[in-house]
This record gives sequence, structure tokens and C-alpha cells, in this order.
Amino acid sequence: MKFRINPLASDILISIYVIATLFLRFKYENITNVTPMLSIVMGVCFVVIIWVLIKLKVLNPNWFGLLNSKKVKP
Repeated sequence: MKFRINPLASDILISIYVIATLFLRFKYENITNVTPMLSIVMGVCFVVIIWVLIKLKVLNPNWFGLLNSKKVKP
């Protein structure tokens, strides 16, 4: 049995995660002397974590209903 999070909760968790990681990156980069390459690597690592969770179907984003994949047949 796989652990799955419903679409609305997934959207909210992804939004919170993106905002928190951006805040932490900006705060960390402001305090320490971080090169642009290290900043890019940190950003890619944060994105890969979310991407893996979506690919494993733990997170099931609905993108707040913006991308409707269900087509209505006439």
C-alpha cells in the first residue's frame, strides 16, 4: 500500500515547501558568502526532492485546478 496525499493537500504542501526553501536559500545566501554555482546546485537539489515525490506518486498535485487533465466528451 502506497502512501498518497490528496491533490489539494499536495498543492498546499508544495506551495509551502517552495516558499520555505526560497526563504531559507535567500537567508542563508545573505548570511554567508555563497557562489552563484552553489546557489544553483542548492536550488536544483530542492526541486529534485519535489520531483521525486511526485514521480513516486506520494504527492499528487492538481496545480490548484489550473491544468484539468479530464476532457469532457460531448
